[in-house]
Amino acid sequence: MKLVSLSHPVTSDWLADQGFRLDPSPYLSGALEARKLLERLPNTVRLNNMTAGHNGGIFNGPKFSRVYLDDLKHTVPFLGSTDMMEADFSFLPQLSTKVADKFPYLEVKPGMTLISCSGTVGRMAYVRPDMAGIWSSQHVMKVAANTERIPSGYLYTFLRSKFGVPMIASSAYGAIIQHIEPHHIADLPVPRFDAKLEERVHRLVEVSARLRARFQAGLVAATEDFFRSVDLPELIDIRWHQQERDLGFEVGEIGPTTLRALNFAPRARRLIAKLGSVPGKTLGEICTGGQLGSGARFKRIDADPEHGVQLVGQRQGFWLRPEGRWISAEQAPPGIFAQDETVMIAAQGTLGENEVFCRPLFVTGSWLNYVYTQHFLRVVSGNPEIPGAYLFAFFRSEAAFRLLRSLSVGGKQQDIHETLRAEIPIPLAAPEDRHRIAETVRRAYRNRDRADALEDQALALLTEAIEEAAA
Repeated sequence: MKLVSLSHPVTSDWLADQGFRLDPSPYLSGALEARKLLERLPNTVRLNNMTAGHNGGIFNGPKFSRVYLDDLKHTVPFLGSTDMMEADFSFLPQLSTKVADKFPYLEVKPGMTLISCSGTVGRMAYVRPDMAGIWSSQHVMKVAANTERIPSGYLYTFLRSKFGVPMIASSAYGAIIQHIEPHHIADLPVPRFDAKLEERVHRLVEVSARLRARFQAGLVAATEDFFRSVDLPELIDIRWHQQERDLGFEVGEIGPTTLRALNFAPRARRLIAKLGSVPGKTLGEICTGGQLGSGARFKRIDADPEHGVQLVGQRQGFWLRPEGRWISAEQAPPGIFAQDETVMIAAQGTLGENEVFCRPLFVTGSWLNYVYTQHFLRVVSGNPEIPGAYLFAFFRSEAAFRLLRSLSVGGKQQDIHETLRAEIPIPLAAPEDRHRIAETVRRAYRNRDRADALEDQALALLTEAIEEAAA
């Protein structure tokens, strides 16, 4: 079955089914076709009959004042509707536990389906085991499956399918900022199949969730291993905001390279001194023969997915699955692809605490199929003894993030100073330690790719079952 836009008049029956909505969204998105098809299947049930828990198992939350703190002893990680798409949850905002305790039902639980319900409506994520203890905002709707009636992984797979997403997105209301509420999706028809198929889909999603948890744990372990192996364990947790602020300092021997005070901030200078106190090389030396610069600027020529490549920008580069536009690679300059084990650093932006500016991503495996905007700083090692996976273990640390931000240059949109970034000292562990750290990162990304493949397999199984039943 192929969902297509309607090309004939909307009937009065359809208007009644959609609550007499006069906006075109429910009729032109494929949602109505999906609903009508699902209702013709031999066995469908309402979504709210398959959920359980707070407010019937489909809920978001009220608006509330958020208080963010730096001390992890008194905070919980906090997800917004965009944060839930992140691959690495190491950098989430930290909400005060005093605020979080007022809304205990906003804690996400493994097996829940999270749906963005404000702004861009209909994005989804499955809550994996390591997400327990994370709270979510009112912009994230939670669907908690009644596991005595339906497997949670199967329900998630249906909701994110080409049948579920249009029905959810078409329920949105609002002129500028779109919203959906729990009652808008309570009556979604959920197709049921034999227990064997549903359990198979569920197991694929559950294994995928566990692999994503291993991915997260592997990255954290690699960074901690990096600093312990170079005898700088104190840089694992630098407590940046608990250090004395950079006020009223003096700098001598200023040269022509930079006059910006931020580039001489004492906290960052102390980090540089620490990193330079152990054996190592500068980033410029390591990237000699590789690359340390931005990508090419080029005009984007849109193309169909069948004939194009997906372009990844700074924000979506940190998501589990990017949603970039598709462009023609043939009409773009060389160098838009990345070579294996490139560290991409978001190199243009602003200094907000939750902005991606100076955060790194690692390009390997399936992500070699994407192309990347010029807004990333490409870090490619020219020394095979210092692989990109080893460098990434360093650059994803809080210490590297703060150091890179201290090298900012520019006005509203910041960049990373071309000269100063080449002078960053990179500690070098013993060769066997470097190899172990790099392999930990590579294994984490293999787990991530495998998780993606399993989710895709689950989706293909369910799609095939629905289409065969509807034939």
